[in-house]
Amino acid sequence: MQPYLDISLLNLNPSSIGVLQWGLVLLSSLAFILLSPLAKNTEQFFKAQVNHKAPNAFMLMGSLVISWIFAKSITNAANLGLAYGLVGGVAYAAYYLSFIVAGYVIYHMRTKGGFTSIHEFLTTRFGKGAMLLFSILIAIRLFNEVWSNTMVIGSYFGEMGSLPYYSSILVFTVLTLAYALKGGLSSSIFTDVIQMVLFAILLFVVLGTIFSSESDFTPATVVASGEWKWEMGVNLLLAAVLQSFSYPFHDPVLTDRGFISKPKTTLKAFLWAGLVGGLCIILFSIIGVYAQHQHMEGQAAVQVARAFGAIILLIINFILITSAASTLDSTFSSFSKLATLDLNLGTSLSFGRWAMVVIAILGTLPIFMDAEILSATTISGTMVIGLTPVFVLWKKEVSSTNYYLSVIGGLVFGFLLVFEVFPKALIFTDGKYADLLWVNFWGILVCFLLYLIPLWRRK
Repeated sequence: MQPYLDISLLNLNPSSIGVLQWGLVLLSSLAFILLSPLAKNTEQFFKAQVNHKAPNAFMLMGSLVISWIFAKSITNAANLGLAYGLVGGVAYAAYYLSFIVAGYVIYHMRTKGGFTSIHEFLTTRFGKGAMLLFSILIAIRLFNEVWSNTMVIGSYFGEMGSLPYYSSILVFTVLTLAYALKGGLSSSIFTDVIQMVLFAILLFVVLGTIFSSESDFTPATVVASGEWKWEMGVNLLLAAVLQSFSYPFHDPVLTDRGFISKPKTTLKAFLWAGLVGGLCIILFSIIGVYAQHQHMEGQAAVQVARAFGAIILLIINFILITSAASTLDSTFSSFSKLATLDLNLGTSLSFGRWAMVVIAILGTLPIFMDAEILSATTISGTMVIGLTPVFVLWKKEVSSTNYYLSVIGGLVFGFLLVFEVFPKALIFTDGKYADLLWVNFWGILVCFLLYLIPLWRRK
């Protein structure tokens, strides 16, 4: 978790910084409320169709990228750059292979299978129970997305548990909810494009400042930073590649966008999103590489902000605000679609809006609870590796038994990692993330066997 920034170390007036930060939140949110389109029917609210037109490839690509560049991820990217140099940034960017995997799978599911959603595919192939189990997993993910992003925002306004901390979270959540309620997925994609442009501009301002500040810090310095060794980030890199074959499918923010535009338009958007998103993460990790070059310690983004003063501090804050807002409004839209269309709990526009209010409240309540409770609710990327054969081998006609064996097997391996009880003899590399890599490797192998063995036995 991003720690509260002690702005006294910047020799700045704390109240002035606080006012400017509040101004960024209020002005950006009010602008989105005014500019967001008003959804008048379910096509606009759930499928982002305006005047019977679906989002084009550029809009869809921008929405995909910024929805995944959430506050926690760019903080992690900078910290990995600090710890491992460019290798750390590349390792984290490897998760964006998820877009390419999901793009191809969804394209073929639509064009060859005729499916209109992930839920339809699961219900048709494996039954309603399989769809409900999947829905529980993604509902928990959406629940986690709310508090995990707003907590990062709150930490920039005050220490955890303080009045500024709580008030900033509540205000930010309510304002983001307001424009999400106005247009649903239409609002989400419309504001995502604006947020993506802002993110890119602000990121290049920060990088321009960094490169111009030190004559001996050049692109060549960045390329030479880090070492391509197991313990220096390669463990994480390969783990990210393995998880990319399952991770995207338990994220409805990503998969919902795979079914709203024409298949070829969607595939193009997903492929570009994988490249652009990965590049953005690598570029943001350069902030951490600079911190490493300057022998800084702690949270990379915080240390660089301290080094460059108020302007860079506010720009980095605004990047975090922008990325958190884009993820939060997408989370509200996806949960609304899950409850209304996928689970068929309601059919009206008003029900979809009330579903947004429900997830906003439920997702905010954990902010006031103990951190250990929050950790217990997290569904990790390892826990969903059982989805790998389900979607990679989506064309295979298998029974629901195959599905349950694989998904439950993935959950078991996820818990083995969480509770640190995976056999050390099966971990063949050293350093941080070695357990993550090998639990995923063996777990995916076992899940494929669990998925296919019942099929082989029938033959």
